[in-house]
Amino acid sequence: MRFVSPRVHGVLDYLFAALFLFAPLWLDFRSDAAQLSAFVIGRTLLVLSLLTRYPLGVLRVIPFPVHGGLEMIAAPVLIALPWLAGFHEASLARNFFVGTGLVLLGLWAITDYRAAEPGKTGLHRPHAGAEGAAPSPATPTGDVDRAA
Repeated sequence: MRFVSPRVHGVLDYLFAALFLFAPLWLDFRSDAAQLSAFVIGRTLLVLSLLTRYPLGVLRVIPFPVHGGLEMIAAPVLIALPWLAGFHEASLARNFFVGTGLVLLGLWAITDYRAAEPGKTGLHRPHAGAEGAAPSPATPTGDVDRAA
């Protein structure tokens, strides 16, 4: 069941980016490879979030489903990264990457990537009766019948 909205996902993306950028300092990663990996992933996630076509994106050039596909690929890479980059013996860094990879995989599984419609800006839609809003479905003109 996919119930996480694009807006909530965007908030989590920016939090994840901050987590990766600051984790090497907060958690005192001893491995240079773990530090570099965290900084690269944090910056990449930040740029991806800024470029994604969802409510919290800035330039909105990457469709949200493509963003989701990239995260689907990134999750297992995060889980395997300690072994691929040679810092699997640094237990704190290893556990951080494996844990965040599992969380990202879970987030991918529950996010509704189709909810961010193309062309939407993430701003609220005009209410009925607002200038430029569609007529109310109750009456063809949007006028309210006023019985005296």
